[in-house]
Amino acid sequence: MKTIPHMIGGAEVPSRTGRFSPVYNPATGAVSAQLGLADAAEVDLAVSAARRAWPAWAATPAHARARLMFRLRDLLERHTDRLAAIITAEHGKVLSDAKGELQRGLEVVEFACGIPQMLKGEFSEGVGRGIDSVAMRQPLGVVAGITPFNFPAMVPMWMFPVALACGNAFILKPSERDPSLGNEIALLLKEAGLPDGVFGVVHGGKPAVDALLDHPDVDAVSFVGSTPIAEYVHRRGTENGKRVQALGGAKNHMIVMPDADMDQAVDALMGAAFGSAGERCMAVSVAVPVGEAAAGALIERLLPKVRALKVGPGTDPEAEMGPLVTAAHRDKVVGYIEGGVAEGAELLVDGRGLTLQGYEDGFFLGGTVLDRVKPGMKCYDEEIFGPVLGIARAPDFDSALKLINDHEFGNGSAIFTRDGDTAQAFLSGVKTGMVGVNVPIPVPMAFHSFGGWKRSLFGDHHIHGPEGVRFYTRYKVGTVRWPKGIRAGASFSMPVLG
Repeated sequence: MKTIPHMIGGAEVPSRTGRFSPVYNPATGAVSAQLGLADAAEVDLAVSAARRAWPAWAATPAHARARLMFRLRDLLERHTDRLAAIITAEHGKVLSDAKGELQRGLEVVEFACGIPQMLKGEFSEGVGRGIDSVAMRQPLGVVAGITPFNFPAMVPMWMFPVALACGNAFILKPSERDPSLGNEIALLLKEAGLPDGVFGVVHGGKPAVDALLDHPDVDAVSFVGSTPIAEYVHRRGTENGKRVQALGGAKNHMIVMPDADMDQAVDALMGAAFGSAGERCMAVSVAVPVGEAAAGALIERLLPKVRALKVGPGTDPEAEMGPLVTAAHRDKVVGYIEGGVAEGAELLVDGRGLTLQGYEDGFFLGGTVLDRVKPGMKCYDEEIFGPVLGIARAPDFDSALKLINDHEFGNGSAIFTRDGDTAQAFLSGVKTGMVGVNVPIPVPMAFHSFGGWKRSLFGDHHIHGPEGVRFYTRYKVGTVRWPKGIRAGASFSMPVLG
């Protein structure tokens, strides 16, 4: 059986800890590989290699780092089909979704191609007599990214292109569930010309995460995952003096107003709730129809489409939804469905018990709809991360908006309406970091930044875009005066320019 190694110093480095984790094919349930899990010593190998390589990379001109990003972009486009197949084999999502994930990650690489513009700094002439000021952004040093299973390509690509282009060395700790993309990225970066050691990959669980959070030579950590772990990463990292951005969980609501184009809203819900089997931090997991008439019209159109949802292995070109990533995660999602029914939700479509001929051992779950969910129910309060859509009815717009604003998560939200005044009131008043108007999954383009509010984000910076540049650099201001015209004699008062 294949054993997946670390990538340290530009080479494959097998783990020597003797600890391994199985990697599954979610469609068949079979173990496809074993993953060597790092301990603190193996993490230190990667950090040390990065620390040695970083000074030369930081001294590389920004335009030269940008040219490497251009070469990486070309390689990613050339290898899209192969990389998408790897994602599908380990995550389970359908191939078209895997290719879409790569495309969204590629957009951040394209943003990083313009890094000289983002790093050019500021200059003020004559701030005092014979004195100028210059402001610049400089790289932090060695930074780490800890990424989730649901986007094994896109989320790392939200981090490392900006970090590398800004002049940092980067260590990736991918999810143990679908780790191979991290190694593939390292190989493509090497082919693009990145010096050995500047990008490394270490695999592992909590011991590897803690080692990165505690290591004195790791200057910053980016994290995407659940809220409890995001909070832990932020707390432990900042206690160790690191800069940390930690993106957590979500419970994204979509309000459907009575005047909405109901067919458009239903089509949007189908993709947003059930795409990638709901394993997205931007998935719409709660539909909020306003008024009983809107609820009835929405449900009437929605249920036949959910029942007709084509579920199959990700390699099936006709499949609209693949399996969940592991059997344990599928069973956890089933627990939310059962808990919702026990707490009083009405089960309109039941996806449990789905089996496919030839894939009886796969981790499949059909699309599920729970009606009349409400705050206090576990299926409403918590992030399910599966193909389960809750319907929370609201009598009016203000009540619908309050539902969203009262929730502990504030990642994304959306409204479907034809009325501009309602849309503007929602855009201004909703307490989420990303908002869609007649757009169900409002993921920003790469030249903006991604991030939520409330307990969906710990730290001061959103990810990628201008916020990413600010996160991966330090701001420095120089006040400069040359010897000509300096009078002799010391001054012991507070300096005043002018």
